[in-house]
Amino acid sequence: MPSGTGFIYHDIFLQHDTGLGHPERPGRLSAVTGHLRETGLWERVRHLSFVPAAEEWITKVHTPRHLNFVREACRSGQSVLDDGDTHASLESFDIAQLAAGGVLAAVDAVVEGKEKNAFCAVRPPGHHAESDKVMGFCLFNNVAIAARYAQEKHHLGNIAIIDWDVHHGNGTQEIFYADKSVLYISTHQYPFYPGTGARSERGDDNGEGYTLNIPMAAGSAEEHYLDAFRNEIIPALAQFHPDLLILSAGFDAHKDDPLANINLTEQSFKKITEMVCEYAEKNSGGRIVSVLEGGYNILALSKSVEAHLGVLLQ
Repeated sequence: MPSGTGFIYHDIFLQHDTGLGHPERPGRLSAVTGHLRETGLWERVRHLSFVPAAEEWITKVHTPRHLNFVREACRSGQSVLDDGDTHASLESFDIAQLAAGGVLAAVDAVVEGKEKNAFCAVRPPGHHAESDKVMGFCLFNNVAIAARYAQEKHHLGNIAIIDWDVHHGNGTQEIFYADKSVLYISTHQYPFYPGTGARSERGDDNGEGYTLNIPMAAGSAEEHYLDAFRNEIIPALAQFHPDLLILSAGFDAHKDDPLANINLTEQSFKKITEMVCEYAEKNSGGRIVSVLEGGYNILALSKSVEAHLGVLLQ
């Protein structure tokens, strides 16, 4: 079994300009990478090369209209792409295409056995982007594109996506809601933005039962998350038998995050990462591709990524 941890990052991601005061700002990634250098983890990961995702892979999960809208809106200088919070700049289409390509390179490295797992320090994030809609800071749904790519490029069968961002990944859910080959699991503050993610949302048609939402009340703490992973998430994975695990690794459920009200710490993220890795080691060849989503207190984000990456490197 391969033993390395691949790492996806490029300074170009910092050029996605969301404007003064926007929470999803370039300083998030510069803080993370600076912290990883200070802690020595930067030298321990294997930095992977990557290119922009081909449009054919983006349109496996997004409509051609969506792709064209993002491209034309960005290149025409439109700074707000929805009703309010999804901001962009001239270069944002190309940066989002490169971010998606980085996640695909991580899938290649892990599925081909070059790395045991990988972490993708990319922006813009992706899990709110629906098949035909930008939303919640997200332009293209990186994890959804990666899941379909793993299936069609590498001929994998079942893919599990675990989303522990504090906000429900409505986009990922929407894209795979009627698909039984992708198990979507989400822990998230509820009721909260974006308003989706009730227990009753379990999938539709062939996908019924392949969406598992675990809403968390405001004020929930580590014990509630560990119970959810132990009693629901790991058993669901065991029943589904995924060939690859993809993580929507948002760290905004941290107690210090300004955009939510969940009381996790960096040690909490360490523990849930350990549980997922233990499952993957025993059942999926250790194959995990982790993709950064939210996290808006830069110190909490940096420490949480350190804790998460430290487990992946073991």
